[in-house]
Amino acid sequence: MNKEKKTLKIKLIKKGIAIDHIKHGKATEVLGILGISNDFPDSVTLAMNIPSREMGRKDIVKVENRDLDPKEMNKIAIIAPHATINWINNYKVVRKMPVSLPEEIIGIVRCPNPSCITNKEREPVKSVFHVMQKDPLILRCKYCEREVSEEEI
Repeated sequence: MNKEKKTLKIKLIKKGIAIDHIKHGKATEVLGILGISNDFPDSVTLAMNIPSREMGRKDIVKVENRDLDPKEMNKIAIIAPHATINWINNYKVVRKMPVSLPEEIIGIVRCPNPSCITNKEREPVKSVFHVMQKDPLILRCKYCEREVSEEEI
């Protein structure tokens, strides 16, 4: 019996980023973090629910002519803590790095406590969360001490 080799074909990009090992179902949130919408001028490849030995299922996002800033990487780490960022130049991966959560997350996550000072219009206070646990993710607000799980973000 002939066994065919099964491979996943995802379009190569000349220059840009590939974000791999995104928790399945979270790729659209990654697109939101990157500010990618229908009028984005360059190629975007989105692969969802891909089989993975390590994760069971995963998503992948590839974006041509795009880089990431540290704040975007922190946001991606919050929703996809096992993601890997690949920087691509001339169709080759030139740098590869896993995302990592900082100890403190500033101005990215909104506190769900309506009484928290960070949610008061008259108080120009950015939210600050301490990472209490990485997997599953649990954050604690610096101001009101409310704990926030991954599902609440």
